[in-house]
Amino acid sequence: MLRRPLLRAVPCAFSLAAFAHRWTACPAAGRGNDMQGMPAASHVRDSDSVLVAVGGNAIHPDHITGTTEEQEALADSDARLVVTHGNGPVVGKILLRQILTRDQVAPMRLDVCVAHSQGGIAYLLTQAMENALRQAGSQRMVACLLTQVEVDPSDPAFGHPSKPIGTFFSEAEARALTAQGWNMMEDAGRGWRYAVASPLPRGIVNLSLIDTMARTGAIVIAGGGGGIPVVRADDGRLHGIEAVIDKDLTSALMANLLGIDTLLILTSVPRVAIHFGKPAQRDLGVVSVAELTAYRAEGHFASGSMAPKIDAVLRFLAHGGKRAIVAHLEQAAEAFRGEAGTHVAADA
Repeated sequence: MLRRPLLRAVPCAFSLAAFAHRWTACPAAGRGNDMQGMPAASHVRDSDSVLVAVGGNAIHPDHITGTTEEQEALADSDARLVVTHGNGPVVGKILLRQILTRDQVAPMRLDVCVAHSQGGIAYLLTQAMENALRQAGSQRMVACLLTQVEVDPSDPAFGHPSKPIGTFFSEAEARALTAQGWNMMEDAGRGWRYAVASPLPRGIVNLSLIDTMARTGAIVIAGGGGGIPVVRADDGRLHGIEAVIDKDLTSALMANLLGIDTLLILTSVPRVAIHFGKPAQRDLGVVSVAELTAYRAEGHFASGSMAPKIDAVLRFLAHGGKRAIVAHLEQAAEAFRGEAGTHVAADA
């Protein structure tokens, strides 16, 4: 029997389905588009809404090999609910497969690899979440929107690749890969990974469609892997560009533009910590924006893992968000109730 690589979609879906089942569906309400794809009423905040950002490493943890049997054995959570997800391990594996087969099959551009990962991960999440919702007695639907995210072609990130993707390698393996032309970087003490450009997200293409779908009561999966990176030409046409956008920064931008009050970032650790991995490690329960900003400046958060999440939290709260939470994937409902995770509230 073919053992196909999959994600940890089933336990993730149970957590999200349980979380979603506590709300009733929102009434449908369409909104008009402007030239940038923003909803005309995006400044109106919705206190009964949440954007959940699921980390790529959380749904594809290091200790699993990724087969169908293994992940299905792990297991399958009604306000306006939008779900984003990471893709770092998956898009890196797609890229690695291309490198290994480049003499037989023409490689795809990195933006197309992101699109492949976005569709594949969303398929698994959609199916698993709907199965879990039906098991819980809910008829709520789950929909996926292939999402393009606009970036600036002159973003300095294109000259300084800093986004780790793919499989973890040892230092010796990384050195060998570097000799073969790979751009490798150390990732928060967990090993070495391939590094790619990660420009800042500037706009969400078809944002108003995400909003309209969410207001029908459907759970909308969008912005997967930070979105497919595109640039806009002078004539308005969009073109793909090779990069991987940070999904947490895209999630913060999307939540702000949609007027969502709560950003819930689900990852593979229970709380944000300072002095991480050291004897003096301290988990953060409730923290202010000022405190979190100071910890960020002191260098407590690794650039390849927690730092982008902290940056996303601070950006979200600085641009109108009310509450941000960072918690473990399996504690979504508990974190939303204030019983788990790290909580940051906007300054009064």
